[in-house]
Parts: sequence; C-alpha cells; structure tokens
Amino acid sequence: MSIKSDNRHLYLQVIDKLKQDIEEGLYKEREKLPSEFDLAKRLGVSRATLREALRILEEENVIIRRHGVGTFVNGKPLFTSGIEQLSSVTQMIEQAGMKPGTIFLSSSTQSPTEDDHRRFSCKPDEKIAVTERVRTANGEPVVYCIDKVPERIFTETLSHKEESLLAILEREAHRRITYAVAHIEPLGYHEKISPILECDPETALLVLKQMHFDEMDEPVLYSVNYFKADKFSFRVLRKRV
Repeated sequence: MSIKSDNRHLYLQVIDKLKQDIEEGLYKEREKLPSEFDLAKRLGVSRATLREALRILEEENVIIRRHGVGTFVNGKPLFTSGIEQLSSVTQMIEQAGMKPGTIFLSSSTQSPTEDDHRRFSCKPDEKIAVTERVRTANGEPVVYCIDKVPERIFTETLSHKEESLLAILEREAHRRITYAVAHIEPLGYHEKISPILECDPETALLVLKQMHFDEMDEPVLYSVNYFKADKFSFRVLRKRV
C-alpha cells in the first residue's frame, strides 16, 4: 500500500495514490476512509504529510471531511459542462441521460433594484419579472434558480413552463441568447437554499451568476443559479496567448 518515492513532494504522491485507489474502487463513493493514523501507516508517510494531501483533496471535492465523524469519498458529479459553453440546465440534465423537471416557487413583477437599473438600463417606471424555480433531475432537486427579465422583453408568466428559459425566450419573445458573462463562486451551507435542494450540512453550493445577451448585444436575462457541488462540475478551457 505504501507509495513509491519519486522526486516530487510526498504529499503530491499521496494525492495521486489516493485518487488511484478511489478510481480502482478500493475506496468507493460515500465510503469512509481509514483513520489518519491507519492511512498514514498504510502509505508509509507522516500524518502531517497525509493531512496536507487530504486538505488539497478536499479542496478538489474528491473527499469530504465531517468534523467528529471522519473522512469520506465524495460522489462523482453527475453533470459536467465547460463553463465556456452556454448550456441551459435543461440541456445539462438531458445530456446526463436524466429527465429534467421544474418546481415553481414564485413568479412576480417587481420594481428594479439599483443593480437591475445598471444591468438592464431600465426606464424609471419599468418593471422586472422575477421567477424562482427548482430544477430537478429524475425528480431530485439539483439547482435553485432565480431569473430576472425586464417586463418589456417578456411579459408572460413562467408558471408551469417546464422547459429551458433560453428556449422560451427565443420562441415567445423572439430573443435568441447568443452569449453570457458569467461569474462562479463557491458557497457553503445556505439557510434557505440548502434545505430546498436537500443538501447535507457538508454539501457546498456552486453559485453561477450570468448576464445573458441577445444577437443585438442587449441584456435580456440575469440569472443566479445555485448548483449542488456534489452533482455538478464546471471546467474551463484556457489557451495561452
């Protein structure tokens, strides 16, 4: 079980060894790892080296540590997407071979906030349509969505519309979204949203904030999506310039 020494730092070798063991099924998803003492002994490293490796594996969402309980192998994300690809939540769920669904929480028309005025260049008397939904995959809640659209662009209620909002805007408002400016950030347990998504206390959220633009470069849709971090992963293609 001990790692083979090479020229790299020991903690990097431990990371690779544990990832290999997980990939080969020695440690299965949701399974508790041996204690730090036993694991360090098996790998032939100090507990300090092991802890550094576990810290990085936790940052990478490979493992999850529960205080006073132990360290567990995290489940692999069901849904993956390149952040540079503008895919709807519906498309991501369908691409994973699962059935998308929607639970509607609220739909209302509100006065724009200061941020809304900045985002959409709203007129003084203009209203904003705001919808809160939970997207499901095979009936399981996986994403909490807040969507904002200026009333001049889309006046219909979204209630009981199960499909992608991007598709609805294109079909009913004749606004085809061509690109979005996105910001993604991690978030720990959220008092309101985490229970709605049926998250364990240790399950983090990935928050994706996006301003969507149409073919005329007009801002059409602002969305804030809270993804369960144990279900979704996003990758980025970076090119050297």
